[in-house]
Amino acid sequence: MGMLNAGIVGCGMIRTPYLKACARSKWLNLVGCADLIEERAVEACEEATGYGCSQPVPQTYESMLDDGDIDIVINITNPSAHYRLNKMAIEAGKHVFVEKPHAIDPAGIQMASQALETAKEKGLGVLSGLQSRFQSDIRETIQRVQDGQIGDIVAIEEKWLRAPYFGSNFRHRPEDMREIEIQYGSQYRFAWLCGDDTPQTLVHNLDRAAWALGEMPPQRCHGLAGRSGEPVFGDVFDHHSVIYNYDNEVRVYAHCRTTQDCYEENSSVIMGTKGTAYVRDGLITGENPWQFEGEVPDPYRAEHREFFQSIRDGEPLHCGDYMTRSTLMTIMGQLSCYSGREIRWDEAKESDYCLGPNPSECAWEMDPPTEPGPDGVYPVPAVPGVADGVWPIAYAQDRRQ
Repeated sequence: MGMLNAGIVGCGMIRTPYLKACARSKWLNLVGCADLIEERAVEACEEATGYGCSQPVPQTYESMLDDGDIDIVINITNPSAHYRLNKMAIEAGKHVFVEKPHAIDPAGIQMASQALETAKEKGLGVLSGLQSRFQSDIRETIQRVQDGQIGDIVAIEEKWLRAPYFGSNFRHRPEDMREIEIQYGSQYRFAWLCGDDTPQTLVHNLDRAAWALGEMPPQRCHGLAGRSGEPVFGDVFDHHSVIYNYDNEVRVYAHCRTTQDCYEENSSVIMGTKGTAYVRDGLITGENPWQFEGEVPDPYRAEHREFFQSIRDGEPLHCGDYMTRSTLMTIMGQLSCYSGREIRWDEAKESDYCLGPNPSECAWEMDPPTEPGPDGVYPVPAVPGVADGVWPIAYAQDRRQ
């Protein structure tokens, strides 16, 4: 197989790295960009041409899927729409790259899993945006942990403490825009679009923990979360802590915070009976010390190279199993934070709970499911301990379509 043709859907704030990746690849030709906001698709095509792409054209998602020349869909839309757009692409016979998280609720994960099974049946590749799986120093560290270099795993500490995405841009609500446009253009700040910060941010950390533990799911979890900092633009919580309990008595302690001017850290630390692995540093201490000394290529480029090569070789890479498992792990943690309840794995896996509205029903004419109060502050999406049905989410609707 020669060159692969790709289309990007979702041309918002994270488009630039993907446009550059398409321009750099010797195997990929970007032919189109699609977005709910037509102007953003036009801007993305112009930007891509500036990086050296061969004049991609603005398209609708439907026309992109009808285009018989497109081999791969790069799905970087808001997370609430990931599973639906994946399903449409797979049904159209396209390989898919999809950013994380891969759903924002149990119902979305169930539908994502169904679509991924269809991809397997059709021999289509699916690449997850959980790029740690393709980072050379992380790969070797995890392999050494699995080979017993730190003994038996006792506990894992996962942390991602940072300022809000795009920092000061989210201190104030944009002016001179309709509310629905503001929220679509600021997906990370609204739970109905991003699923809040456990799925949005900790999915990377918890995917590394699940990988180290041999993909074993937790038995149960309980979480603490809320909004305590200044009332910045949006409705998501600004801190989360979730403890995951496993049948083998291992605990995973996961923490994230998105607050300006506070201590920052992004780490994965695995503690064993014979040592400690600092996964993101490629470092093991204890009885069998080790430090990764090889080259560490850009993991974002590495994952795409492996994916494109697998398609060209006729054996497309398929990441569906771990991407849904790790995402559901974050979702059960978020639901525990929202509800104040302990959540069991089987309970989350079998639940039909969904955050609304259904992506297929979203339109520019709709009223968004949350709006700011008279003081300009958005209400939080849930109050732990105050139940409204099964889960205490203020705008739960049926997503099962």
